[in-house]
Amino acid sequence: MSEKLKVGILGGTGMVGQRFISLLEDHPWFEVTTIAASPRSAGKTYKEAVGDRWKMTKPMPEKVKDIVVMNVNEVEKVASEVDFVFSAVDMTKEEIKAIEEAYAKTETPVVSNNSAHRWTPDVPMVVPEINPEHMKVIDFQRKRLGTKRGFVAVKPNCSIQSYAPVLTAWKEFEPIEVVATTYQAISGAGKTFKDWPEMEGNIIPYIGGEEEKSEKEPLRIWGEIKDGVIEPAALPVITCQCIRVPVLDGHTAAVFVKFRKKPTKEQLVEKLVSFKGVPQELNLPSAPKQFIQYLEEDNRPQVSLDVNFENGMGISVGRIREDSVYDWKFVGLSHNTVRGAAGGAVLCAELLKAQGYITRK
Repeated sequence: MSEKLKVGILGGTGMVGQRFISLLEDHPWFEVTTIAASPRSAGKTYKEAVGDRWKMTKPMPEKVKDIVVMNVNEVEKVASEVDFVFSAVDMTKEEIKAIEEAYAKTETPVVSNNSAHRWTPDVPMVVPEINPEHMKVIDFQRKRLGTKRGFVAVKPNCSIQSYAPVLTAWKEFEPIEVVATTYQAISGAGKTFKDWPEMEGNIIPYIGGEEEKSEKEPLRIWGEIKDGVIEPAALPVITCQCIRVPVLDGHTAAVFVKFRKKPTKEQLVEKLVSFKGVPQELNLPSAPKQFIQYLEEDNRPQVSLDVNFENGMGISVGRIREDSVYDWKFVGLSHNTVRGAAGGAVLCAELLKAQGYITRK
């Protein structure tokens, strides 16, 4: 009998579901034993359900090929098979909220990649290096849901990972105003160039809902628990534009920052490279040893060279320089489907296990 916790993937046939399965292939703590998807995939083996739509560069893990896909809507049945689930379902926001809470009410923890619960006041939205203490709000959420073990936790939007950790590292200098433009990869839309040939050699200056998420979600991450809910921070004020670019993986951000306390470049770089969090202290399996790297070359970070830094779980920063309007500017890069999606959720689950929120059923 495996000592690993039994994991279910809700929405396992889509791109993020595939990324979860790929990342968990040899995980020391977790084992994918159950995959659930839409009724049209239910009853097929995972290999049959995915067919020619496998989008990862690594081949489909042998262990999952013959798992028979379950109907994600059969909540009790799926929940009875697992210790906890990762959610990557493709539904409307209201449907996602309902189904994730339904799983939580079966006493099954849900670690979600979806945006539906990011603004539910008692649901923690966590980047484990930044706000691990927000998981404490789960105690209040369980009271609301009437659960002893079940809850929903979420990770934030992929677009903010390339600059929110940087601004967190610089917190003591009190950033008060931020202008960010993100250049976002097509895998953020669940696409490859084969699916979306019109993106080749093209830029689309709009991604639905991304700008609001990119401006507001960092403030929730930097917020505090008050009266059983997370109250967002007031500063810094962030304004953002989000642009889709012809890159497969990797979100780049060009960012301008105004500080209350004026740092030097040396101080900024030192704070980045020394920045660590609970995942590094606990040596969690998916935690990058070096969370943020600083690259001195003028032409870095580059997607082709740097997106897989620390297996896609690290952040790359370059071009810190003084600005004529703001104080400082920089360029950040993160892997949107690893750190920004499935990998970030896996790290959240590792943190939850370490904190005692996820246990064997």
